[in-house]
Amino acid sequence: MSQAEQSRKLYEHRKSLLQELKRSYDASEEPDKQQLWEMITNELQDILKKYTLDFSKEQMKIFNDPIHGHIALHPLLVKITDTPQFQRLRHLKQLGGTYLVYPGASHNRFEHSIGVAYLAGRLVKSLHDNQPELKITKQDFLCVQIAGLCHDLGHGPLSHVFDALVIPEAKKIKTRKGLPDDIPESWKHEQMSVLMFDSIVKSLNEEVLREHGLTDNDVIFIKELIEGAKASDNEWPYKGRNVEKSFLYEIVANKQNGIDVDKWDYFARDCHHLGIRNSFDHLRLLKFARVCVVNGRKHICFRDKEADNVYDMFRTRYTLHRQAYQHKIGNIIEDMFAEALLLADRDLHEDRPADMLKISEAIKSVEDYSKLTDEIFEQILSSTSPNLKESRDILDKIMRRKLPKFIGETRLTKKIKSMEELKNSWKAAIEKYKPTDPNVNLTTEELPVYVVDLDHGMKDKNPIEHVYFYSKRKPNEASTIEDYQLSSFLPNKFNEELVRVYYRGSGPVKEEEKKMEEAEKCFQTWC
Repeated sequence: MSQAEQSRKLYEHRKSLLQELKRSYDASEEPDKQQLWEMITNELQDILKKYTLDFSKEQMKIFNDPIHGHIALHPLLVKITDTPQFQRLRHLKQLGGTYLVYPGASHNRFEHSIGVAYLAGRLVKSLHDNQPELKITKQDFLCVQIAGLCHDLGHGPLSHVFDALVIPEAKKIKTRKGLPDDIPESWKHEQMSVLMFDSIVKSLNEEVLREHGLTDNDVIFIKELIEGAKASDNEWPYKGRNVEKSFLYEIVANKQNGIDVDKWDYFARDCHHLGIRNSFDHLRLLKFARVCVVNGRKHICFRDKEADNVYDMFRTRYTLHRQAYQHKIGNIIEDMFAEALLLADRDLHEDRPADMLKISEAIKSVEDYSKLTDEIFEQILSSTSPNLKESRDILDKIMRRKLPKFIGETRLTKKIKSMEELKNSWKAAIEKYKPTDPNVNLTTEELPVYVVDLDHGMKDKNPIEHVYFYSKRKPNEASTIEDYQLSSFLPNKFNEELVRVYYRGSGPVKEEEKKMEEAEKCFQTWC
């Protein structure tokens, strides 16, 4: 029997029970009628209590947020924000080292996480109010909000610098030096977010969750939401909620098409602090969100007329990466921060000096990881340990703005097989190049090459092809958008790779200027 058929039979059964109850009430006499009425009223109030998303205003705590205004948070969420694991987010820059390029970009993961929880609640409530048949409960509402609140608990120093640069490089160094390596192959901050959330649950104790109607199954559900459900056409793999609630897995971390409240908050928040115009209207998209069944599974879909607004969301992502997240100076600063952390990591040395810092191994312990914040850079700078001198020198260069000089940037016109191929090509170009000044000698050590990937969220694919839309006439039927319904100004290519070269040498100013001038000519010839 199909799922739709089962639902229809269950609905018919419930309807007949209600009709039977009504006949019994009409046929009864006082005082039985009064008792029956009280019984029916109590049952209906219990149902209403479970499925209404309205909470007592006395319970809620108000946060004044620069992006979303006055945010009301449930007391359980407030208890989570008051834990040391969550307060740690106050000491993690949202945009890593970007604040050293954009002075206003010094906001933290703390306020972003509160914003995500708020938007998650708004989206769930919008779906609940527009489609009561979804049977969204208070427990569903709280779980999704808590997942939004806790999704970034696992970030390390300078956010993505840690899991994108430090941990992968630490793994390579351990392999190269023959050191014991038990760092997971593809470690991501979401894994640590789940462990941090477990730690919060343990510190709050189960009674606090039960007071608000949450069970062990709800805890599993929250952790699944934090990790993000992957798109799958096979049998439903998740335990927190059954397939009827599959759409809830698309709210905080949407692996289906990338449209989630995490992006909605950081687009608005980052644009505000960076001073970059945000053309995407998440509040409008929220109003037109609706759950439809597509290919046998419930998905969050949007009105067809919102296709351009959805594309603006993906375009905003590209713009932020192009102008800020992958800024040519910001990137090289973050590389230097990562290099400083690796040089200060005692776990990358055979003798593990006691006066160095435990960094890469900290991912194995929630207790150790909780101590890893952006403040680690101040610890290094204020340290007098000889073993931390190299790391200190790098951070000192960042503070004094003694950075590698940007030589040039170009777009790759064809796919390269590996980074090694590109480096060899650049090395060959340097060896072949004949400087106009015979005293200038260019080397690949002084002129490293980097590749930056930019896309709209799904590598070389058009992300809008993975979004489902419904029409005004058929609000319960959704499908992907047709090409003729989109603007003809949209691009045909959705990703690009930028090649950048920097000068990392040192010496007298005039000598450096000559080298950089020759390096720029060499780079232009290579391009």
